Amino acid sequence: MVAYVIVLVDVKDRDRYREYMRASPGALAACGGKFAARGGETITLEGPVETRRTVLLEFPSLEQARWFYDSELYQQARKLREGAAEVQMIAVEGVPDA
Repeated sequence: MVAYVIVLVDVKDRDRYREYMRASPGALAACGGKFAARGGETITLEGPVETRRTVLLEFPSLEQARWFYDSELYQQARKLREGAAEVQMIAVEGVPDA
């Protein structure tokens, strides 16, 4: 069953964060994931205004989302992000096909 990873990013150092942005797509693709949204325009429809960069990743399963996060490739990319951004990352299982 498809799974999504919702990523909310508070970028502190744009130059260093760009290094992470160049490294992370390879790890994502290697684990069967793809970008569904990557920092485009957002509109808060309800609740507090969300100002963080929003990224949505899609995976074939929740297990593959976890595999991506734990993978050596992603952990290497993640090191590039240290100190450049604060991140909240949530994985959620999608709705089964009707």
